[in-house]
Order: sequence, then C-alpha cells, then structure tokens
Amino acid sequence: MSTPIFTGAGVALITPMNSDGSVNFDELGRLLEFQIENGTDAIIACGTTGEAATLSVEEHKAVLSYVAEKVNKRIPVIAGTGSNDTATAISLSKSAQKYGADGLLSVTPYYNKTSQAGLVKHFTTIADSVDLPIILYNVPSRTGCNMQPKTYAELEKHKNIVGVKEANGDISSVSLTRSLCSDDFAIYSGNDDQTVPFMSLGGKGVISVFSNFCPKEMHEICQACLDNDFQRAAEMNFHFVELMDIMFSDVNPIPVKTAMNLIGFNAGECRLPLVPMSYSGYHDLKDCLAKYNLLDKYKK
Repeated sequence: MSTPIFTGAGVALITPMNSDGSVNFDELGRLLEFQIENGTDAIIACGTTGEAATLSVEEHKAVLSYVAEKVNKRIPVIAGTGSNDTATAISLSKSAQKYGADGLLSVTPYYNKTSQAGLVKHFTTIADSVDLPIILYNVPSRTGCNMQPKTYAELEKHKNIVGVKEANGDISSVSLTRSLCSDDFAIYSGNDDQTVPFMSLGGKGVISVFSNFCPKEMHEICQACLDNDFQRAAEMNFHFVELMDIMFSDVNPIPVKTAMNLIGFNAGECRLPLVPMSYSGYHDLKDCLAKYNLLDKYKK
C-alpha cells in the first residue's frame, strides 16, 4: 500500500492581505509558523479559503513559492493549482513543482464545467504534465460540477492521481467511492463537521477551514479517528461543531478571515466581490469565539 501525502488535518490556509489589498507575506509567515507549532499535518495553499480565485497568476505563484520555501519540508505543502482552463492548471502545477510543493490540489472545472469524460481528460492531462501526487477537489456547490465515484475509479489508474477532497456533502457517495477505489486512493473530507463520519468510512483526514484557528484541536480529532477512537473523536466534534458551522454562516472565507482578525492575527479583508459580514453576522461570530475563549487569544 502506498503512503498518502498526509493523514490527519491539513489546513486550507487563508491568504492574509494588507490594508491596500496586497498579499501580506509577513503575516503569512506568522500563520505558517503558528500552524506548524500547533501540529497541523499539512498546509494547503491557494485553495478556495486562500482566495485563489482573486489572486493574479503572479500573486498565486508568489504565494506558493513563499509557502514552500518557508515551510521547508517540515510538513507537506499541497499547492492549489486548479483551473477551469486545463492549460492554466498545467502552468500553475509545473510552477508549484518547481517551487518544491509536495503535492497538488486540483479543483473540477467551474462555469464551463464539462462532462465526466471531460473530467477524466482534464485531470489526466494535468497529471501527465507533472511528477507530483494530485488530490482532486470536488465542490459542486461552487463549481456546478459533481465528480462521480466511477470517475474517481477511472482517474486513480493514473499513478499521480492519489486522492480527493470530497466536499459534495454526500456521505453515501463516500461509501461508494471507497467500494470502487483501491485502499491507496485517499479520501479527505472537505467539510469540517463531516470529518468523523468520513474517517469512519476509511477517509484519511480533512482539508480544514477550522484548522486556521484551531489546528491542534482539528489534528486531535483526526488522530483519534486514526487511532480508531471514534467515541473520543465524536465527543470533540460535538464540542466544536458550533464553531465549525459558523465559519459557513457567510461565504467562505469571509467568516474565517473575520475570525482570524478577532483572535489576534492580521488577516485583513477578503478581496471583492467578497464583502465584510453583516453587523448581526459579525456579532454572532464574535459571541461564538468568546464562548470558546478565543477572542484576542493570539494578539501580539
């Protein structure tokens, strides 16, 4: 059996911004050290939570290069390099390999979508262009495209396609994927609150928004699952589920960046078209963070 890129909790890292909207690399470095010091199992940069959709190609590459250099192989770095244009995805993937990423996260094409046969061609073409393991990313609520378990079974025939971040919200599909694919095909939950049931069905972990501010706690939930202590994992999940869920009270990553600011990091605001939370939403989030004793916890 091959070894997955990572097991446990990988953080879907935010991209902090300066007040002028540029990438705040100093704070990005602080976030990376915070994650590593608190036991996160992998860094996933430039995904949905990292606002890849509003980074220029030059910024995208600069963030990936910085993250790979800063982490310096202490834990795996997985680079978000997906695109609805296959050629762009290949270009970003080749750059990530050059910078020293340990793996790639590649989302299904969005807007122009494509068929299941198109997905096979898209991802195999990307996989042929690099020599890195690729985690597919299925998030139909955002892309309008839902990859099917049979498609995973076809794609895993390629040596570089090693798993999926499954964010379709359908636990039943995880069972079908697990039954159709080999044990080497790693399934990661794309939703924090579904991590425990995913892992009870053989999932390897989660690519987590919650880990941005609770990396140690999310790692411990996953480790309990890996240790087959699902009772303990469920108890921890129940304790934190309110905090997990409020991160999706508005469009991701608006709540998590707001939360990071409130607990003491300089995350900045999201780029347009994402706008700040409503007054009521902001105060609900603030009250929730206070309930868990997180307000200003990491303020310098």
